[in-house]
Amino acid sequence: MSDVRTVSDTKRAFYSLHTRPINSIYRRVVEELMVETHLLLVNANFRYDPVYALGVVTTYDRFMQGYRPEKDQESIFNALCQAVGGDPQVYRQDAERLLAEAAHLSPEDVVSKVRESTEPTDGLVGVLRGVASNPNFKYSRLFAIGLYTLLEQMDSDMMKDEARRAAALQSLGDALNLSADKMQKDLELYRSNLDKMTQARAVLEDILKADRKKKEERAKAKEGKVEDGAIATPPSSPSESG
Repeated sequence: MSDVRTVSDTKRAFYSLHTRPINSIYRRVVEELMVETHLLLVNANFRYDPVYALGVVTTYDRFMQGYRPEKDQESIFNALCQAVGGDPQVYRQDAERLLAEAAHLSPEDVVSKVRESTEPTDGLVGVLRGVASNPNFKYSRLFAIGLYTLLEQMDSDMMKDEARRAAALQSLGDALNLSADKMQKDLELYRSNLDKMTQARAVLEDILKADRKKKEERAKAKEGKVEDGAIATPPSSPSESG
């Protein structure tokens, strides 16, 4: 019999760790991320790396923005990581470390260091050089999102310019021996889904505001009726007062 965990195993683990209901528009995000990370982690060629961790953290944080109750955000993230055997603190720490390093680099710096230097190195360049030299590297959408987030950190203005963004991704894909076209498609879908989620949140907020307004109006109307038709409290009887 196979000892490989199934998606059902991972879902059971998740819902045993986070036992509160998940808001409807976010449930699909959580379950899709859960399945995606599960399928990667049971793949023989997959190896955890900090860029992938950054992709997971970024995806979760951006899609779960505005989740209520807010205190559940951390619980859901922790359960997602733990359900696939990961440590949520390691994911967060690796993501933060890469972002801090990327703030002092440019896309051109990274590409040149990955391509030209062969000396062992730590940090972001070391991770990327390991990817470039691994013919069996298991590419994932989450890895691409991690790269995208790093590029945003290095040069946010460049990432707003479609032509410059495409050129940077092409250059980085070539340096890492990854398909830039595949990354572009995955990232276009990522940005499109983010836009849809933003719109869905706006619609949900409008619905909640309208619902709150109706409740307030009903409460005021009820108060008004009580005032208009108020019945004086009868005086207490002598037996009651005495």
